Amino acid sequence: QVQLVESGGGLVRPGDSLRLSCIASGVSSSSGTMAWFRQAPGKEREFVAAIRNGPNTYYATSVKGRFTISRNNARNGVDLQMNSLRPEDTAVYYCATGQPILSSLRTIGGYRNWGQGTQVTVAS
Repeated sequence: QVQLVESGGGLVRPGDSLRLSCIASGVSSSSGTMAWFRQAPGKEREFVAAIRNGPNTYYATSVKGRFTISRNNARNGVDLQMNSLRPEDTAVYYCATGQPILSSLRTIGGYRNWGQGTQVTVAS
């Protein structure tokens, strides 16, 4: 059974940084695609970043240049380094894993397994 557990969320001020971690069990984090999505109150869940096939990374336009996704092979997981946080980054952040084709990489349907989420709040 695949289980994903996110951690690292919290309350920060605009411009601050946070590092989210996702630890996987029942599946190797080095196989397939691992991704982060987020869901703000009253909005649909949206793609944030993904990593697949080694170093290939993909980002939403809204976070490119500020967020970095990386594999954490020692912990069988994936991290999301978030810099220059903005109030609009406030959301519950979810880790996901699956085998999406490239055209589905940014879609919820491309992933089979999901974590429970971790809250990130950016406010002054």
